[in-house]
Amino acid sequence: MITSPQQQAVDDAIVARRSIRAFLPTPVAREDIEAILEVAARAPSGTNTQPWNVHVLTGVAKAGLSEAILAAYRDPEQARQHTEEYAYYPREWVSPFIERRRKVGWDLYALLGLQRDNKAGMAAQHGRNYAFFDAPVGLIFTIDRVMEQGSWLDYGMFLQNIMIAARARGLDTCPQAAFTQFHRIIAEQLGLPAEQMVVCGMALGWADPDKIENTLVTERAPAATFARFMD
Repeated sequence: MITSPQQQAVDDAIVARRSIRAFLPTPVAREDIEAILEVAARAPSGTNTQPWNVHVLTGVAKAGLSEAILAAYRDPEQARQHTEEYAYYPREWVSPFIERRRKVGWDLYALLGLQRDNKAGMAAQHGRNYAFFDAPVGLIFTIDRVMEQGSWLDYGMFLQNIMIAARARGLDTCPQAAFTQFHRIIAEQLGLPAEQMVVCGMALGWADPDKIENTLVTERAPAATFARFMD
């Protein structure tokens, strides 16, 4: 099959997307962020509802949110008072999902030289989520509470569009469900109206090529294992 330049460019942007966990401090121009969001908003949504809201944080705003969340995260008593508003992960892990989850975690910790008994090191690494892995741009996504499951499916396509549009511009991202635990702090810091619910966060910026954690490339099951072709 002949691959056109357009097809190759799209495929390259999709395949090159990875969750980056260490960023350079290099700023991202506002016009680039706006262009990425404009492109991403072409994502399909049921009856064109477009259920997404994006809060773009840089500078003092981003630092303030990070500091507030990290203060709670580092205090075990405070952290226990913050729970996710919706279940992102299954309540009961089964195969093959639990094996995949464990593998990506241990692969990352191995790169960072963290042994399985180094709970403090693992906690510190997880805490880097709340600094957006030092990315210059932090994105917080919210959805109106009246929207149902279909709109969440639409939201996923919007998020994917952001990550692919960023990659096409040489930028990198890391989608972050970790922020959902601290939705009350986020709502307070960002002044969210009561009808908006936090979906997730995302780091956006330029990957630091010298950080070993950015060499992690996660595996994907081949299509033959999850696709069923019927004639």
